[in-house]
Amino acid sequence: MASVITRERFAAGKTYREYLDGGVSNREQFDDNYESLTISAEQRAALEELAARPGGPEHVAVIGEDWCPDVYRGMPVAARIAEALGIEMRVFERDRNKDMIAEYLKDGEFESIPVLVFYDRDHAELCHFIERPALANEQLSQVREVLGDMRPEAIARRLGHEPSEEEIAAARAEGRERYLEWQRTSPTWAGWREATVDEVIGLLRAAV
Repeated sequence: MASVITRERFAAGKTYREYLDGGVSNREQFDDNYESLTISAEQRAALEELAARPGGPEHVAVIGEDWCPDVYRGMPVAARIAEALGIEMRVFERDRNKDMIAEYLKDGEFESIPVLVFYDRDHAELCHFIERPALANEQLSQVREVLGDMRPEAIARRLGHEPSEEEIAAARAEGRERYLEWQRTSPTWAGWREATVDEVIGLLRAAV
């Protein structure tokens, strides 16, 4: 069955810069994840070699939403990969393109994002990447440890009384600030960016 992401529809997508300049949420996180990732010399050599192969990657579509931490980490990584490959990248909002995400449901069920879809010069799909690298799944418990339990009953136990709506909101805001600081400073989060590059290289190597 033919994909709904035709060459024409791909061309109508936003460039990464257009997407960012369109007023995304979490712009600071998008920019920080882009600036904080350095493609290693080894990774860059691998990507350049893949791009030079006959039938190698020529463009990439990225499906995401700006509120999602996996997206504001993973989409900037995709932009860095596209730059290293020397290929065009176009961005599509998941919730405005439900027919697109329907082709890339994680485990056949979940609309997980981001989705990176790599194509050759004939717009034949080479491979795709969904959500986060395996390393992140293995280490995801660290996020829960940083955030803490944000259920009202857990907040009540910590406060020693039934919390007001304001107290629940304040506790969740504090948890978000801890999470954002962890993202900025944690080698674990940085490792997930690097692991995404490695996984994409592996997928492309298997396809080209």
